[in-house]
Parts: sequence; structure tokens; C-alpha cells
Amino acid sequence: MSMNLNTEVMEKPKQSQFQIGTILKKYNLFIIFVAFFIIGTLLSEHFLTVQNILNILQQSAFVGIIAIGMTFVILVGGIDLSVGAVLALSGMLAALMMSSGLTPFLAIAITILAGAFMGFVSGFISTKFKVPAFIATLAMMVSARGFALLTTDGEPIYDLPPIFTALGESMGNIPIPAIIWIVLTIIAVVILKYTTFGRKLYAVGGNEESARLSGIAVEKYITSTYILAGIMSSIAGILMAAWLTVGQPTAGTGLELDAIAAVVIGGTSLAGGRGGIGGTFIGVLIMSMIVNIFNLLGLSSYYQSIFMGAIIVIALVMNQLISNKK
Repeated sequence: MSMNLNTEVMEKPKQSQFQIGTILKKYNLFIIFVAFFIIGTLLSEHFLTVQNILNILQQSAFVGIIAIGMTFVILVGGIDLSVGAVLALSGMLAALMMSSGLTPFLAIAITILAGAFMGFVSGFISTKFKVPAFIATLAMMVSARGFALLTTDGEPIYDLPPIFTALGESMGNIPIPAIIWIVLTIIAVVILKYTTFGRKLYAVGGNEESARLSGIAVEKYITSTYILAGIMSSIAGILMAAWLTVGQPTAGTGLELDAIAAVVIGGTSLAGGRGGIGGTFIGVLIMSMIVNIFNLLGLSSYYQSIFMGAIIVIALVMNQLISNKK
């Protein structure tokens, strides 16, 4: 009888530890988000205000939209370094076409098609010629940035039509880019979780050779993720041009790194096959909150870079530990 009691006493702490570990593994990202939210509230009286929350949403939108496309690419084990340059070129193309008399609707449609084409080129080169995605997208990054500067000799394009710049304003009090980011996030979640296309992307990222043997057109699905990344970058570029009210060839510099960091912080594995859009959404918000807190405290951007680097490393380590335990 006493042995049974001792066994039960020993099993209860083990069960308790297991439950705590399970909760930490399942909700670690949400816990980090809440922790930074509380830290921001305690450190600055201006953090938990409506205007500041709206500012965080506005600042998150552009990286967030790019990060949606980046999540698709990383899920299949790829990487896309061209997204920031594609954003800049897209903003310049839309501004250039509108300044030449084209209607905003046509300019936006053509720009999105151009972004899809740039993504297709990156994906096609990577899959068809077996060029590492890092190199293929690096070449696209350099080329797109060069074209963005070449279109107007490095000069911004002003006098964009009001109907276009309205996309960078607010609907009620909520920034329109943030609304579009949230809508695109919901669509992306549905695609990944509830469609055959999404399930096949996970299969390709999990084991490319097994996916190929099961009849999945691996190259086609990998290329499609780069097309999606190009489309997302173009949408972000259009919205940024509307928000700035100017086509800026230097826009988006470094955003590719922010997008990759957000995806990694959100729990998507760089090896592919694991992760999702929901985590990326929270990852973007965490990064924006960190930057916002530093700005409210008046701390240098140098500290921001150091702290952000540390957060990325911690996220990678946590994701690896969780993966190993699974």
C-alpha cells in the first residue's frame, strides 16, 4: 500500500513537469509576446495608448506582408534575399507608370504581375538549374535594386495621385496597410492549413525526395512559393509608396533580413517543413514592439540591432530545442 502511495507521489510531479513543458513548447511564442507587452507597458506610459498601438501596426504592416511570402519560401527549405529590392522596384514601377498617365488600378495590377515574374525568375533559376536559392535571390536582389535606381537615375518620383496615396492612410483610425496585412495573413493561414497546396508545401519542406517519389511536382511547388514572395513584396512596395506619397528607389533596404528574422522568431524552421503564418504574424509584432519600446525610451538604434540579434539567436535555439524534444 505504501509503495503504491509513493509511486503516485512520484508520478504526480512528473506529470506536472510534463504539462508545464508541453505548455511552454506550445505557447512559448505567445508567452514571449505577452512578456514584451508587459515590459513595454511598465517602461513607458506612452506604450499602451491607442495611437502607439496603431503606430506599431503601421510599422509592422510592410515587414509583415513581406514575411508572409518569406514564410512560404522557408517552409519548402528556401530563402529569398530579393524581397526588399523587389519592394523598392515595385514602388518605383507603380509611381513611374502613374506619373506617365496610367490609371492607379492598371499600374497596381501591372506592378503585382511584375513582382510575380521576378519571383518566378528566382524560383525557376534555383529549381531548374540547381542554383542555390541564396545565390539566385541575391542576384535578383542586386538586379532589382539596380533597376529601381536606374528608372529615374536614383531620384524619387513625386506627385502621385491622391486616389493612390489614400492606400497609405487610415480607415477610421486603423492604417489601411495594417488592414491589408491582416487580411492577407488570414488568407495565407487558410491556404496552408486547409488546402492541398498547403499540405504539399509542408511535404516538400519536410522531405523533398519523399515528396517527389509520392508524385508531387516538387520544382513547381518550390517555384510557386517564390512567385508568392514576389507578389507579397510588390504589394508591400505599392503600399509603402502610397504611405510615403513618393516612389523611393532606396525603400526596403534591409527588410529582407527583418522578414527572415520575423519568420524565424515565429517558429518556422529554416530547414523547412515546420512552422506557419500565425507564428510569423506574432514574430513581426514582437520585433515591432521591441523597436517601439527602444524608440519610446530614446535608446540608440545600435542597441536595437544588438538586442534584436540576441532575440533571433535565442529564438533559433528555442526552436531547435523544441524540435529535438519532439
